[in-house]
Amino acid sequence: MLAELKAHAWTYPALEIVHIVGIALLLGNLVLLELRVFGRGAALPVADLARLSLALALAGFSMAAVSGLLMFASQPAELLSNRAFTLKIMLLLLAGCNAAWFHARASLTRLDALARAQMFFSTLIWLAVIACGRWIAYL
Repeated sequence: MLAELKAHAWTYPALEIVHIVGIALLLGNLVLLELRVFGRGAALPVADLARLSLALALAGFSMAAVSGLLMFASQPAELLSNRAFTLKIMLLLLAGCNAAWFHARASLTRLDALARAQMFFSTLIWLAVIACGRWIAYL
């Protein structure tokens, strides 16, 4: 499979497209849910929107993770020495910890100030992940 990534000129760009679509699904759905929690679209029940948007966000994360792992496998040494990549991985771990904490404390049912802060922080982390991902090519 890794030889295929290097042998065909279109394979790596195709993985990048899958990665970007996954990111769009992930971040788009998280922001949609965050907007609802912060008062937009009050007619939409939070629980119903959360079921839909979090399922799509998880699908997007899965797409981005699989494509990202394949891209990483094609040049691990180069990426591991890249500061933007290292920061991106650390931010991904932080995003995962924040999500685990958010769900462990049942923040979606509480929707208190801490839940709102966690959602806002999550969006900031994911935007930083995207920024680091773009910077990988330039460092």
